[in-house]
Amino acid sequence: MSIKRIDLMQYLNSVLQPEKCKDYCPNGLQIEGASEINKIVTGVTASQALIDAAIAEKADAILVHHGYFWRGENECLTGIKKKRIQTLLAHDISLIAYHLPLDNHSELGNNAQLAKVLGLTIESGLSPTDPSVPGLIGRLPKPMTARDFSAWLEQCLQREPLHLGLDNEQMIESIAWCTGGAQGYMQYAVDAGVDAYLTGEVSEPSHHLAVETGTHFFAAGHHATERYGAKALGEHLAAKFDVEVCFIDIDNPA
Repeated sequence: MSIKRIDLMQYLNSVLQPEKCKDYCPNGLQIEGASEINKIVTGVTASQALIDAAIAEKADAILVHHGYFWRGENECLTGIKKKRIQTLLAHDISLIAYHLPLDNHSELGNNAQLAKVLGLTIESGLSPTDPSVPGLIGRLPKPMTARDFSAWLEQCLQREPLHLGLDNEQMIESIAWCTGGAQGYMQYAVDAGVDAYLTGEVSEPSHHLAVETGTHFFAAGHHATERYGAKALGEHLAAKFDVEVCFIDIDNPA
């Protein structure tokens, strides 16, 4: 089975509604390939390794969370950017990318999917006033110490997390989370009064905010926390359109 590229894009845009997000990259079709799509490869980042894997799979389209053309980057097509785009064009492969829209989706998004992986109960969005801010607030499957939650993260995500906090034996029940590089959103968790905040990356101020507010901070890896949205979206497309979809996890320790 196959689907026309224009029909796929129309459906994806209707589901993910990129116009509702304040993003810093273009969402949707970034590089145009074949008009008829028989196979889609999904992944986290449109790296050269993923492109090469998609070619080996004879894919017509790549659907990712991290695509190209980020605000503030050099616009010239040189170096690895030239090689990536040249490879896609040479093989007539479309690149489709959704950043914050894929973080935000209530069922298929990275944050909702991470909750499923960790058994978290969702209670509300991270921001009480701005639904465009990605992230969620909820509860652990059961109260556990900070030490035990670290072990739970490592078991579920196959990545040892960084924990910042004063007491490893303190109990955690309520939590806020936002996948990827969302350490700057920790203040939302502090303002919400939850016990802990989980994201992918860490910055120098994260330690001080955790210690001085008594809010536990966990960084479990940008890639490790965002493996799940593109995969779930691909599985949804496969069921909806009976098109072949293959998720390829190009691991990244960051």
